[in-house]
Amino acid sequence: MSSSPQPRLRDSLLRDIDATRLWDVVVIGGGATGLGTAVEAASRGYRILLLERGDFAEGTSSRSTKLVHGGVRYLEQMNLRLVLDALRERGYMLRNAPHLVHKLDFVIPAYSYASLPYYGLGLKLYERLSGKLSFGPTELLSRADTLARLPTLESQLLRGGILYRDGQFDDARYAIALMRTLEDLGGTALNYAEVTGLLKRDGKIEGLQFTDCETGDTRDVLARVVINATGAFTDTLLRMDDPSETPPLAISQGSHFVLSPDLLPSASALMIPKTSDGRVLFAIPWHAHLLVGTTDVPVNDSASEPHASPSETGFLTSHIRKYLGRSLQPADVLSMWSGLRPLVRSTANAATAKLSRDHRITLSPSGLVTVIGGKWTTYRKMGEDTLDRAIEIGSLPHAPSRTADLKLHGWQPSPQPGTEEPEVLYGSDLDHLRALSKEHPDWNDLLHPQLPYRKRDVIWAARHEHARTVADVLARRTRALFLNARATLDIADVVSRLLAVELGTDEAARLRDLERFRTIASGYIFAG
Repeated sequence: MSSSPQPRLRDSLLRDIDATRLWDVVVIGGGATGLGTAVEAASRGYRILLLERGDFAEGTSSRSTKLVHGGVRYLEQMNLRLVLDALRERGYMLRNAPHLVHKLDFVIPAYSYASLPYYGLGLKLYERLSGKLSFGPTELLSRADTLARLPTLESQLLRGGILYRDGQFDDARYAIALMRTLEDLGGTALNYAEVTGLLKRDGKIEGLQFTDCETGDTRDVLARVVINATGAFTDTLLRMDDPSETPPLAISQGSHFVLSPDLLPSASALMIPKTSDGRVLFAIPWHAHLLVGTTDVPVNDSASEPHASPSETGFLTSHIRKYLGRSLQPADVLSMWSGLRPLVRSTANAATAKLSRDHRITLSPSGLVTVIGGKWTTYRKMGEDTLDRAIEIGSLPHAPSRTADLKLHGWQPSPQPGTEEPEVLYGSDLDHLRALSKEHPDWNDLLHPQLPYRKRDVIWAARHEHARTVADVLARRTRALFLNARATLDIADVVSRLLAVELGTDEAARLRDLERFRTIASGYIFAG
């Protein structure tokens, strides 16, 4: 360990915030939409501050199904504009962050002969719509070829399959790359900074007040325009602006299981196009594990740590038994998590699986710009559209978007030979990460034999990625908690001690953070 704490980057950020008299844009929310909007603003040369009350991507943006996709289901719903936008953005994500995004083969099993041409033609159209940004051709598979790709798939009545190509990514690591890109462009991002009030003059917003969640100190910042990009928590900020505001969102919850890859030993993903609740179900290889999800159930409240309901875990276990022939025991589920989706409300009685994944930008009488809805794959387009509106509201000088071709922090066209999967995600930062092992050789040690992460990853997260808590490190800078909750609990104390030295945290605060993490991690363990 270091003999003394590293310089506190957070203190420097706070000094910069204090020194800036007026921001062009302040974005509230550090998920995909907020980060995308902030990068959009910084890339156009505006003075931009992003505030996040928790950690970057702590909510929905770290709890997705890890897909970069156009949305096969939206094609069936004839939402061609959304599919076209998403397919184009999918191509941009691969081009601009190849260290974080990769192509993945998906197989739809056909249990009737009629489904082969039905899905085959639809997916051929899906491929054609992607144009020059296509991820590869769609193919009809024989029964034998389908089982060769998905060897543990239920084979009774199987007639064949359809192969198509889409994309996969690590959502939280992508969010961290966006945050680093924002900083590279001269923007400022601060986590654990909760907006507690809006500053107004003559009914118009001229800034906001936020509280540093670590110290309790409050600060006022002035801005030409304020953007609400708080996702599932949008309603809270809208009511802060106007207590009579009618909530524009419907909140849906999706839950996932992470299992041993032995349940589906394949480099291809399984896609079930229509389940009993009208959703698409996926079983996907991810970080040498098998990710199965997702459910879609309406919820009334936006919880910071949502948990799967018995009906959701029952849904997942029954469909795993149906398609993979395995009756799960609690120990088979290495981790489970839930995420909230902020959907644009259409009709009061619409099922959440049928609500639009389009985004909507609204303007409050106070001048607050709010972006709602959308999906991870279209985060850049959402940011572009939102900033275009903000430029009008804030009377900012016009500047064109350039993010379609903007390489994200860490960009690297291909990994170094011999690079293992978790290391690939660091891209061009990898040599600097590895250099930490020279500073302290024991930092090269694995944290746990069942996880691919090393002590140096903790140090890097604290020094370069604004990690402040054990959960920041184990849930989002690494994906340990999402891969194996029980193993993660075993290493929590070691991570806590490494982090405390880097951040200069006293023992009482370290133990409080450790206990908070253990409480969070217990919710990722499936009890059956």
